[in-house]
Amino acid sequence: MIVSSHPKAAKTGQYVVMAAYCLFLAFPLLWLLSMSFKGARELYELHPSLVPHHPTLDSYREAFTQNGLMHAAFQSFKVATATAIITTLIALPAAYVLARQRGIIAKVGLGWILVSQMFPLILIIIPLFLLLRDLHLADSQLGLVFVYVVWTLPFILWMLQSYVRGIPRDIEEAAAVDGASRLQSLVTVIAPLLAPGIIVCTLFAFIQAWNEFFFALVLLQTPDKATLPLRLAQFVGIEGIVRLGPLAASTLLATIPSLLIFVIIQRWLTRGLLSGAVKG
Repeated sequence: MIVSSHPKAAKTGQYVVMAAYCLFLAFPLLWLLSMSFKGARELYELHPSLVPHHPTLDSYREAFTQNGLMHAAFQSFKVATATAIITTLIALPAAYVLARQRGIIAKVGLGWILVSQMFPLILIIIPLFLLLRDLHLADSQLGLVFVYVVWTLPFILWMLQSYVRGIPRDIEEAAAVDGASRLQSLVTVIAPLLAPGIIVCTLFAFIQAWNEFFFALVLLQTPDKATLPLRLAQFVGIEGIVRLGPLAASTLLATIPSLLIFVIIQRWLTRGLLSGAVKG
């Protein structure tokens, strides 16, 4: 009886640890949810509680009516969608070449991808701004999309080439025997097998562009072009006074798309890691 109870106790302990870890990760969201329903007086209590004593929707009304939250969210959606599509279209053939080519060029390319991730953003922002200004792309969402594509592409390329390596070469060789060119093999054979990986990379690029703040802060000056992170920053006044209620409500609403996309990524990521072995 003692021996048989050990696996049950270990399993129960694992569930307890997982539940505690999930609660730890979810606590910031729970705190945001609590603050978004609190009134102005309750927000600044000396000993705040997690459950609002007098729930109110005033913070959500202010976020929607006074700060142009929906307009900024639409701008972020346009920029993030364009970034995700363009990045994936560029990364797919490039990842195929890096994964299938053997030689010094492929090794140098992969090495440069890793090195490019080490540069701090603050070192490139001034040359980047001057370049976009000369190209008449400063203070434009097109220029911001261009920056996001260049910024996101190395990591997406690294992810996607690992998916390509999981697809056996025998499939391409069979397509070549049937008379398919490399481009035809990529479009009709490799791309369908890469569907889970492509979805993961596309959604990752979307999330990166949706949450980005620093580039948008430097490159965009027109208020109507401001993205959602810039709009959230406006809840902090010049004197450093923060409107906690509307900020919590807006931040919670801005987090929902990322959470939903992350749930989708989890499902497709598992499929993508196994797709090469299963279909090969």
